[in-house]
Amino acid sequence: MEAAFTEVSMQIITGTTTFDFHKDSAVAIGKFDGVHLGHQRILSEILAQKDKGMQAVVMTFDPSPEIFFGINPLPELSTRDEKREFFGNMGIDVLVEFPFNRETAATPPDKFVSEILFKSMRTRFVAAGDDLSFGDRGRGNFALLSSMARELGFKAKKIDKIEMAGHIISSTLIRKLVERGEMEKAAMFLGRPYQITGKVVHGTALGREIGIPTLNHEPAPEKLLPPRGVYYSTVLVDGMLLDGMTNIGVKPTVSDTGSVTAETFLYDFDGDLYGETADVSLLSFRRPEKRFDSVGELQRTIEQDIRAGEIFHAKRQKI
Repeated sequence: MEAAFTEVSMQIITGTTTFDFHKDSAVAIGKFDGVHLGHQRILSEILAQKDKGMQAVVMTFDPSPEIFFGINPLPELSTRDEKREFFGNMGIDVLVEFPFNRETAATPPDKFVSEILFKSMRTRFVAAGDDLSFGDRGRGNFALLSSMARELGFKAKKIDKIEMAGHIISSTLIRKLVERGEMEKAAMFLGRPYQITGKVVHGTALGREIGIPTLNHEPAPEKLLPPRGVYYSTVLVDGMLLDGMTNIGVKPTVSDTGSVTAETFLYDFDGDLYGETADVSLLSFRRPEKRFDSVGELQRTIEQDIRAGEIFHAKRQKI
């Protein structure tokens, strides 16, 4: 396979099992779904090694083992593009999206450590949780990694899970909160609001016709969405952070396609953002989506939502 390298501030290596680093690496391995506070603790450990001259490297698998083996893959808290953005913003130097296929899935755990981690990636430091698994049938674990690290001459550091508000932070916990629309609690464990990223696309233009223009984008199919409804939100787009009100749903009053979209009214903005990438952060649930008897009733309700949003965002700015 030919290597595919993306030249951005963070180097992305994808679609290849053949690569050789020319610099010692501090490595974190995992799925990192959501990149929550527990994941961030692991990432902070490898970032700290940059002061010792190492490069900070994240290793994930593409596709995930759950998707490859068809083990009831769940919707994702963070898509591949969202994780790429987050890792890059954190200061990760290299992201390895290691191909997961029948051949790589059958790699003996000891070979994974000696040939891939130690030899190809020049790993000199690994940070991981005690639930780490790798290699053939997931037989590799932290105990094996730690033992081989001593033999090969690098350090493996076990990172304890974070407990907060009586809960162990995990992707499973956060997924349940998002599914229930408990956005504030999800944000507490994520360390930031729950985010949906996508390209701005053309909608039906109904919003503009009724004097309430919106920014529209279709979430990725694999993205976990909260309950359909209206959310107080902020939007990062084209270098601007804007307050908004976002509807997640199928717009039953004016559409019968059944296609789920994210549609956001932006405060204090009137411009063309088509084609831009928008990061929509859902702050708090306002009301469920519903079908109205007329467009006029829909318009009046949206106007009420917008007024409620003005109050919500004004209070946030005072905190």
